[in-house]
Amino acid sequence: MADCIRFLSMDAVQKAKSGHPGAPMGMADIATVLFKEFMQFDAADPHWLDRDRFVLSNGHGSMLLYSLLYLTGYADMPIEELERFRQVGSKTPGHPEYRHADGIELTTGPLGQGIAESVGMALGERIMNATFGDDLVNHYTYVFLGDGCLMEGISQEAISLAGHLKLGRLIAFWDNNSISIDGATSLSVSDNEIERFRASGWYVLEIDGHDTDAIRNAITTARGIEDQPTLIACKTIIGFGFPTKAGTQKAHSDAPGEEEIAGARKILGWDSPPFVIPEELLKEWRAIGEKGRTARMAWAERVKNTPEDLRREFERRTRGELPVNWKAAIAAAREEFIKSGADMATRQASGAVLNHLFDAIPEMLGGSADLTPSNNTKAKNQVEITPGHYDGSYIHYGVREHGMAAAMNGLALHGGLIPYGGTFLCFSDYCRPAIRLAAMMRIRTIFVMTHDSIGLGEDGPTHQPVEHLAALRAIPHLGVYRPGDPVETAECWELILEQPRRAALIALSRQPMPLLRKEAGTENKSARGAYVLLEAQGGPRQLTLIATGSELHLAVEAREIMQKEGVPTAVVSMPCRLLFEEQDRQYQKSVLGDTAARVAIEAAVELGWERYIGFEGKFVGMHDFGESGKIQDVYAKFDITTDAIVRTAREVVAGVKG
Repeated sequence: MADCIRFLSMDAVQKAKSGHPGAPMGMADIATVLFKEFMQFDAADPHWLDRDRFVLSNGHGSMLLYSLLYLTGYADMPIEELERFRQVGSKTPGHPEYRHADGIELTTGPLGQGIAESVGMALGERIMNATFGDDLVNHYTYVFLGDGCLMEGISQEAISLAGHLKLGRLIAFWDNNSISIDGATSLSVSDNEIERFRASGWYVLEIDGHDTDAIRNAITTARGIEDQPTLIACKTIIGFGFPTKAGTQKAHSDAPGEEEIAGARKILGWDSPPFVIPEELLKEWRAIGEKGRTARMAWAERVKNTPEDLRREFERRTRGELPVNWKAAIAAAREEFIKSGADMATRQASGAVLNHLFDAIPEMLGGSADLTPSNNTKAKNQVEITPGHYDGSYIHYGVREHGMAAAMNGLALHGGLIPYGGTFLCFSDYCRPAIRLAAMMRIRTIFVMTHDSIGLGEDGPTHQPVEHLAALRAIPHLGVYRPGDPVETAECWELILEQPRRAALIALSRQPMPLLRKEAGTENKSARGAYVLLEAQGGPRQLTLIATGSELHLAVEAREIMQKEGVPTAVVSMPCRLLFEEQDRQYQKSVLGDTAARVAIEAAVELGWERYIGFEGKFVGMHDFGESGKIQDVYAKFDITTDAIVRTAREVVAGVKG
């Protein structure tokens, strides 16, 4: 049965003339025992919530997963898709991609992401279990990982967090083949991985990864460990079955060649032609894909018999639907801000919004990378999750920004939870690979990034984000929000939450800013990405000032001066470029105006603003790294002031008239 995986993998790689046959061939025995005897799943219902999760962290070995999906009978993985491996439009790309085919739980391209995402999945299972009980949520998360995953720094963040939280339902299989692309792993690492995992609180087993009895016994033992995640270190031979390439780096990613495949067929006694599985073996594999049906139907019956209120809440959350009246929380926050009228940093405004939202949306799961008081990510009624106790809704991720971001992706993918987590915007660089995958997978992971400019002041240029907004806005499908006052902050949270298929990042200020939006009502003016905050008065618009975040009030102050000088000036707030780009041309023109005299203001680099200000416009912002000092002094040093905006505006208006 394991040879079915091996030959499908080598045949697909050979036909594509590229791929990674080594890991699928080396881990085929482990996968076979796991799926045949332990995995709780039903190929006919891939989205059953209480299924076990299978994560291939060493995602380059994707043919292992595709082979399993075909063999176990997933309807959208016919043999033709394996024959189209790595071809445009196929469901079998070079690395597994979420939503490309049923049974692919998540996107695992960059090494280490999968193990970190699996920590989030395992944590999600425990949190949902604490709320809904064993009858509704009671499953395992299994993850395959390779030497490369463990070399990546994110792996340490992930295994440390998992060990700390005592995630006993997480079982990892290390493909310990001691080979990397360059050659033996000894070229670059001398780590004792066994002791590393043990030091992080994991239970560790060491086995021969080709001994099916040893594999079976190890999994049985691991499933009996309730208060520790388990690593099963599987000593394997990369490219097992190849006559000359097995155990060498040539098995890792090279197309094997017809002669090598012929040799493997002889060694393993495999007579079938490419992509053909003997009927009796395919029948056995298809039975594996069907065996979970009884468990799934029993689970469905338990759901049906759950007390009505609990059942409705469970079904609502697993469908990803928000409570009916959740927007009342946004309205309450707006009313609170307007009634107060106080200057407020948007990080504080965000915290106030979360106080309302958490009571309205219980599935919201907060956290911070050791910056809770600065990020304002903990609502007043949230209970902290602690090791072995999962009936809370707030996670202390520690200084593990990358691990946090990837774990949040796993939490979002598990289902039933809406994760958000905070750090400083400057450290979005540490989170970027996971943010990128969240955007690629189009999942509702929410990244709360505070201290979003030189306005963080004394911590200086190492902590002052300059290029980060431009870099984040460059990620396709990622909603980057930078609200300009407390009301806009509430509006941005509303927009983030009502889009389940969009990852989001909200950039928030350290420093206070005035309340600019004082009108009553619940209209979300930020909903189209940009809007006219203040229209020109005294004639047709001659100047448009465009700003975001903590610079929006500077644009308002500059407008007042320009109006007094007889220049009809509008202020445009642009909290989310992505949403604005999705609007029709007519709306975009109505917001930006007909005048070519435009000034953009943002305490960040100019990159990207060119499309809105054109050749005639100018930019007031950052052209260098920041500096340590009092906030007002830092803004003055870099000439991001009301006076600088007015001076620039005069130049632009004069240039357009000239």
